[in-house]
Amino acid sequence: MLAPVIMVHGAFCGGWTFDAFRQPFEAAGHRVLTPDLIGHDGASSAAGVSMSDYARQIARLAETCETPPILIGHSMGGLVAGMAASKLASGRAKISKLILLAPSAPWGVSGASLEEAVSAVSLYTFGPYWLQAIAPDYGVVRRYSVDKLARPERKAIFARMTAESGRALWETLNWWLDPFMTTSISAPGCPVLAIAGGQDVIHPPATVRQTAARLGGGVEVFPEMSHWLPGEPGWENVAQRCLDFISAEDRAAA
Repeated sequence: MLAPVIMVHGAFCGGWTFDAFRQPFEAAGHRVLTPDLIGHDGASSAAGVSMSDYARQIARLAETCETPPILIGHSMGGLVAGMAASKLASGRAKISKLILLAPSAPWGVSGASLEEAVSAVSLYTFGPYWLQAIAPDYGVVRRYSVDKLARPERKAIFARMTAESGRALWETLNWWLDPFMTTSISAPGCPVLAIAGGQDVIHPPATVRQTAARLGGGVEVFPEMSHWLPGEPGWENVAQRCLDFISAEDRAAA
């Protein structure tokens, strides 16, 4: 039986992020789970939710799987997946493989671009934003996340977005102010692959390499792609690379 796959979405998004991306995995025989993180179902608020709450949610879902699952996380969901895998590494439940798509950087990893630095301070214009649920901003989404998509597709994605936990954003973007080291990660004891878009300025390859190094994994860069790796042009190649990584590691373990 093939390992189940848990796909973890990024900030402001939901399990719908993977509506297309999940299909090649299901065609290959994997059961795919795409949960909405706490407060992202459109019926509840994410205000006050911590990154540790997200990681705990995914770790608990992994523990319900009959066989060790594969975690695939995008953007902030990549950091959540890394945190969950790190948490599970010290327990009885294990992760089979960990794949990060343009992951947010964990505690201790400094950004490699001006855009990363700007994003870390821009939210202070909302005041104590860590107490709030922050609504998505179309200008930011268009410029940094879905810049490779046509306008109708960008608008359709933005229409599905929900408010994000300001606390989770603060813990991720301002980790150096967090004495609890909430987003710290460590090698999960399983094969790790990180994928970066060569034109991604919010989580550029240089930062993704640092994140992968923390987890003891490798990095592959898709030069023509940006941040929306699960859905922008070329996503099929990203999905295939993930499947190749999974099957290659399975053959190596056999």
